[in-house]
Amino acid sequence: MLDLKEIFSVSLILFSVIDILGSIPFIIIIRKREGRIHAEKATLISAVLMVAFLYLGLSILTLFGLDVASFAVAGSIVIFIVAMEMILGITLIKDDPNSKGSGSIVPLAFPLIAGAGTLTTILSLRAVYDETNILIGILVNLVFVYIVLRSSAWLERVIGESGFAVLRRVFGVILLAIAVKIFKDNVMFK
Repeated sequence: MLDLKEIFSVSLILFSVIDILGSIPFIIIIRKREGRIHAEKATLISAVLMVAFLYLGLSILTLFGLDVASFAVAGSIVIFIVAMEMILGITLIKDDPNSKGSGSIVPLAFPLIAGAGTLTTILSLRAVYDETNILIGILVNLVFVYIVLRSSAWLERVIGESGFAVLRRVFGVILLAIAVKIFKDNVMFK
């Protein structure tokens, strides 16, 4: 049943987890490396991952003998590496030169947009909210993601080269903190 309050809550929760605005410096890096951002492809793949995880997430993880915490830790490691690239201005994730355009899929669609944090959040939301309202919340966020991805060249011009360098490092540290938090929340030291 459609509930505007639930839709708003789900949308807000996913917006804060996806953090597409905080990802702008990284999106610009990918656009520079790839030549362009395939906004449609990245948004569509993110949508497929989110919706599939809404309905099949626990089953998929169980099929591979994984739990949500293991999935989240793996995602946090990828996010950690991406953050280090942003902070240090280096490239650790080497792309295959023959696979131009894959940056819109990895690491943009996964794990940046539909990463471990987003997918585990969707699993958590399912326990609290109606599936229809979650689907609408996902759609609202994907529209916003698409707009940001399509505007990356314009955003880069507005921010400028020096502003971009500062933002890249600041958001790199924030992304690093998110990776550490996800890791810490999902690892049990014995």
